[in-house]
Amino acid sequence: MQKPSGYDDVQVGGFTPVELGGHYCMIKQVAERQSSTGKDMIVVVFDFVKPDSQEGYFMEQFKNDVREDKKWPFAGSKYIMVNDYQDPSKTSRQFKSFCTCVENSNGYQIQWGGKDWAAQFKGKKIGAVFGAEEHEYDGKTSMRHLVRYFCSLDAVKDAKVPEAKLLMTKAKPNNMSADDFVNVPEGSDEVIPF
Repeated sequence: MQKPSGYDDVQVGGFTPVELGGHYCMIKQVAERQSSTGKDMIVVVFDFVKPDSQEGYFMEQFKNDVREDKKWPFAGSKYIMVNDYQDPSKTSRQFKSFCTCVENSNGYQIQWGGKDWAAQFKGKKIGAVFGAEEHEYDGKTSMRHLVRYFCSLDAVKDAKVPEAKLLMTKAKPNNMSADDFVNVPEGSDEVIPF
């Protein structure tokens, strides 16, 4: 075999995951979007900044992305619904929390309305707490480190690592066996709900 084109230019090395727990961040961009079901949401894009131990983590990943259509790393972004899922007439707790954390971390008051509301967040600092989340892709499950919630900068150093978020397993009726049924003793006075 001949040496492949560009072989000497390919960088190798181990992948360093995002450390779990609190991180100091700077917002790169906030974009107003709509979910696939037409609900209002924002997408927050951020990177770690001093005094964080992983300063510039996502920018480094972005720079090293060899794909033609580079994308900001998924873990360096957070999708936040604006309205409450249960009651769309109310603001979601996650959205209010994000806004409050930006205000508290920057001594800033959000300016509502205006043509480019989202632009005001660029360059603002905020804390983010990362936790492990299980996900499935192509029939395989693995854990990835994602931002679970935002916090004020002064809360970063004391942030606790959230409990791992695991996928829910669902019993499939077609795979049930006789062992999957509950035995009811004869003569039981309990009411069976069916």
